[in-house]
Amino acid sequence: MASKKSGEELENKITAALKEVYDPELPVNIYDLGLIYEINIDDGNNVELVMTLTAPNCPMADALVKETGERLREIPGTGEVNIKLVFDPPWDKSMMSEEAKLELGLF
Repeated sequence: MASKKSGEELENKITAALKEVYDPELPVNIYDLGLIYEINIDDGNNVELVMTLTAPNCPMADALVKETGERLREIPGTGEVNIKLVFDPPWDKSMMSEEAKLELGLF
């Protein structure tokens, strides 16, 4: 069983990795855009990431999901990575961090 501390450390590393993945159409990372709905880590350090896209018909969807998975798999100590792409609830700009809103001039 993974300790709570090691789970928190892995989650912090995952968050940092997600902040390095950028939406191809916007100059903001997917974490601050609010595209990450859940990060679930089990006792074996297997990761399930529940995420969405800014639009269901995003032409870069496959590439973005692939890059996200690759970044997470590069983190030492990470087990299997499963990315679940969902569109409910639909993404909207209220899900963005304040930093992302500032970057995009939405304040």
